[in-house]
Amino acid sequence: MADLDLNLLVALDALLREGSVARAADRLGLSAPAMSRTLTRIRTAMGDPVLVRAGRGLVPTPRALALQAQVRAVVRDATALLAPGTPTAPEQLTRTLTLRVNDGVIPLLGTALHQRARAEAPGVTLRFVPEGTEDVESLRDGEVDLDIGVQGALGPEIRVQRLGEESFMCLVGRASPLSRGRLTLERFARADHVGVSRRGKLRTPLDDVLEKHGHTRRVTAVVPNMLAAAALVAGTDAVTVVNGGFARTVAALMPVKERPVPLPLPRVAVAQAWHPRFDRDPAHVWLRRTVKALCEAPTLGAIPGRP
Repeated sequence: MADLDLNLLVALDALLREGSVARAADRLGLSAPAMSRTLTRIRTAMGDPVLVRAGRGLVPTPRALALQAQVRAVVRDATALLAPGTPTAPEQLTRTLTLRVNDGVIPLLGTALHQRARAEAPGVTLRFVPEGTEDVESLRDGEVDLDIGVQGALGPEIRVQRLGEESFMCLVGRASPLSRGRLTLERFARADHVGVSRRGKLRTPLDDVLEKHGHTRRVTAVVPNMLAAAALVAGTDAVTVVNGGFARTVAALMPVKERPVPLPLPRVAVAQAWHPRFDRDPAHVWLRRTVKALCEAPTLGAIPGRP
């Protein structure tokens, strides 16, 4: 079976249909000598003459006649199996799609994506899971369909599509003194800070930038996500630094106010990543196109990346 050439079945089907080496060759776009050599290979594989001469033509042997319908069905099924898939309309999709994102994506992109899915693909269920450490493995194994955020080195087999850039903003409580007046670098550095790190790190690249400008900060709490950071600063005089898109969204939902970061923090590139096995999957194609379109919409802009 390891040496089986499925092209022999296609050739056998043509020979049995045409009853002629020359006509079978024309049917498959081959030369007559090439088809004659293929017939020899078929006879060797089957241990049967397959076609024998009768007058000026060829007739199938009893074994070939017995197999003719089965050969035709196998060739038909194989052709259908290997043919390009028929595009599926979004409203016909029935699928659970898993997206790995940070919490900052849910209020902004997640809300817009959920609304679009309900309108265009009501049979699709969106499953948002938190970030983990198995970046490549979960994409490769199909546990995660799409990873959205600031992408690191995911391996050469992973597809990555840029979605845009994200900046950073401060969040402070609306009743905090930091919500009034100009938030200078000195006020920012003197304030208590709530850090955001899913691994619980006390020090982040923000500290490096502060030190370059001659300042340090005191981190009084570290939380695993931006939503928790917003909740902590809402009732205190502390400040937290989060992604700009998240800050705009949460400021309309919680008693917090967004303020510019008084430091030249670089913008970060945000992308979506997936395994190439899903390149042509109809549900996955719809998901990627929708995410890309939403991120390019003026009302949404770039999405939050990974702090």
